[in-house]
Amino acid sequence: MKEMLTTKLKSKEIWGHPAGLYVLFFTEMWERFSFYGMKALLMLYMTKYLIIDPVRADQVIGFQWLQNFLNSMYGEMNVQQTSSIIYGWYTGFVYFTPFFGGILADKYLGQRKSVYLGGLLMAIGHFLMAYENMFLIAILFLILGNGAFKPNISTQVGNLYKEGDSRRDSAFTIFYMGINLGAMFSPLICGTLGQLVGWHWGFGAAGVGMLIGLIFYWLGENLVPRDDHKLQLNLESTTKTKLSKEEYFSVFALLFLCFLNITFWAIYEQQGNTLQLWADEKTNWNLLGFTIPSTWFQSFNPLMIILFAPLLSSFWNKRAKVGKESSSVTKMGIGSIYCGLAYLVMILAARFNPEADKGNIMWLVGTVFIFTLGELYLSPIGLSLVTKVAPAPILSMMMGAWFLSSFFGNNLAGYLGIYYSKMSPENFFLMLAAFGIANGTLFFIAKKPLEKIIGKSI
Repeated sequence: MKEMLTTKLKSKEIWGHPAGLYVLFFTEMWERFSFYGMKALLMLYMTKYLIIDPVRADQVIGFQWLQNFLNSMYGEMNVQQTSSIIYGWYTGFVYFTPFFGGILADKYLGQRKSVYLGGLLMAIGHFLMAYENMFLIAILFLILGNGAFKPNISTQVGNLYKEGDSRRDSAFTIFYMGINLGAMFSPLICGTLGQLVGWHWGFGAAGVGMLIGLIFYWLGENLVPRDDHKLQLNLESTTKTKLSKEEYFSVFALLFLCFLNITFWAIYEQQGNTLQLWADEKTNWNLLGFTIPSTWFQSFNPLMIILFAPLLSSFWNKRAKVGKESSSVTKMGIGSIYCGLAYLVMILAARFNPEADKGNIMWLVGTVFIFTLGELYLSPIGLSLVTKVAPAPILSMMMGAWFLSSFFGNNLAGYLGIYYSKMSPENFFLMLAAFGIANGTLFFIAKKPLEKIIGKSI
């Protein structure tokens, strides 16, 4: 049955794209369902249940050592600040390990086996979250699993298309919508189960989602690209990868863009950190007599991406037809500036929201709308740029390097989150706004020098 289905679809296109794109779409959709379901609950789980209770916290394997280590680095911290650092480290390290997952695929396992390995490790991690004392061990499984999974499924999207194929950018936009479809539903299911039924029910639902994603991948594995190199396990073949001078310049350009990517993610990822706390503590979630779980806030951004990504893609296509499409680097600069501007809305929310009252939900809606525009201008464009510019022998590794910039960005997000308890809300949001706008300006300044270095428009 599986072979018959894939044989019929192998030579066919669906809506102008290879059938394999939609296999990867649904696989990633369910993996992101699991990731964002856990992520939506994480800050609230720590600040409202696990860490806030000293008895529970003491039962977590390794927590006392971790807390002592964090206090030695940052000084004595309250529950919110400790949770922010753990959140930043977790969301950071899930983007650190893809660098090594790319090497693992390039040199040893290949992309397909790496995707299977990563998915299984993540499923185990989600199910371990059901046991409070296994909290940190569960996070370790999730970090390692994401490292093997994330860079290789993204690389397979790019490998569906030949060099110069104009459909590549739109393919990554479609793929990105799959990410956000899973991200939209997960807070509604995992978040609701976690907040209203029990935290462990929410984490368990995330694990089930990961297993469903692996089933989709297995059913359609013959439609996705085969590993595009012969795997050699001897030492000589794994240590020699010669690049031309031009390819080294391309690597340099990508690494510089990765550096600018750090600040974007540092301010963007406050959505799951300090802004989730704002949503829970300072926002009115009563609607028609019902109180909606505050984790539904995490569905705003992916829902808006699903709604607006096709419109933005259409806008870019129209500009491209008349020769006015912005370059990838320009789009990324615009995205970073939008992310900074979003915090101007939060400054107004802080100013007009009395301390004792819970503010209108529309402040968060407006903020996330601007975040969404920023993300669409930067994240899928960056993924596509890596597959176009990175040298073929180290493509997965460079995709891992792109995610490595998110590691530093998310760690910085955790550190910046400490100031949520130290500064007034207005000053905290002003700081984040300034970072985003300044970072976007650097993208514009760097565009022409980078194009000179690599010899083509980016």
